[in-house]
Amino acid sequence: MSCSCQNETPTIRTVTIPYSHLKDRSVDLSAKIEEGFGPNGLGILSISDVPGYSSLRQNLLRLSPRLASLPEDVKKELEDPNSRYNFGWSHGKEKLESGKPDILKGSFYANPILDRPTTDEALVQRYASYCGSNIWPDRALPELEVAFKALGKLILDVGLMVAYHCDQYVSRGMNMHENEGLEQILQRSRCHKGRLLYYFPSLQSNCTEDGGSMSSWCGWHTDHGSLTGLTCGMFMKDAVEIPCPDSAAGLYIRTRTDQIVKVVFGEDELAYQIGETTEILSRGHLCATPHCVRAPKGKDAFGVERSTFALFMQPDWDEKLNFPDVVHIHQELISAHGSLTFGEYTEMLLDKYYHLKTKAPVV
Repeated sequence: MSCSCQNETPTIRTVTIPYSHLKDRSVDLSAKIEEGFGPNGLGILSISDVPGYSSLRQNLLRLSPRLASLPEDVKKELEDPNSRYNFGWSHGKEKLESGKPDILKGSFYANPILDRPTTDEALVQRYASYCGSNIWPDRALPELEVAFKALGKLILDVGLMVAYHCDQYVSRGMNMHENEGLEQILQRSRCHKGRLLYYFPSLQSNCTEDGGSMSSWCGWHTDHGSLTGLTCGMFMKDAVEIPCPDSAAGLYIRTRTDQIVKVVFGEDELAYQIGETTEILSRGHLCATPHCVRAPKGKDAFGVERSTFALFMQPDWDEKLNFPDVVHIHQELISAHGSLTFGEYTEMLLDKYYHLKTKAPVV
């Protein structure tokens, strides 16, 4: 079966903020924040000219194919079923929208800030997806830990700057108590999680059963955390970096008006997406949007592999979330004006999406 991979949807460039403006707390970026993250925005913006970012991105993403090609018994030792595969190596545990296991991509999860966020075993058992310990392939690929932590730390530091300007924008529309801003919540969290993604090379140039869909590489979803830092993907063939072989491939977003658009940003830019938790905390002043990733198709995509990295910045597991009635996210689970910790909220979502014990990573 063949398919057409023509891009029939609009392509939109992200709102971009120079790093020099972002780091200056005296600069008013409210217009940019509203354009990117506000009720009429796409839920994404990018930061340009971040010092050191380009080399750290290259260093980590080039390790992704080496990680995926480790012997199966070595990768097996990197798995952590107890955390629903949210630490270490995960492959074939997630499901596509068709319900079939996703064998096209592998993931490596770790907390880039804390190797062991808590010694409380009760918490480890209750919130294993966040409170577990990192598993590094120190013998097989010792470079991974250093590169993963370096890029993760940089994305967190820049993300905290983004969060500061988000707070300045939100404070114009609502009263914010001390220590309740996004910046403070993320700064004190022990829950941040990095995900190194590797997309295996296509073994055929035509479409697989799921390959023709817009969400063929990553199904439609909305991040449930606070802020997701995202690198532009790196494409490789025969160990050589190449441009994306299909203009229709990439990140797609469903807008607030239910329009689907393709979103692009530069490979040396660092993108940030709003998650549901930030929409809840900001009472809808900052808005999350559903998104997916489309795989490249056509003869030029044969044998092409892709690497990327995401840092999920999120509150601590014991951070209290108050759910306002103006935000209608998962209201079937949470009553208006109700309160849950982020850990409790996450477990409810896992139970909803993965039917209690289905072992799929948190998104």
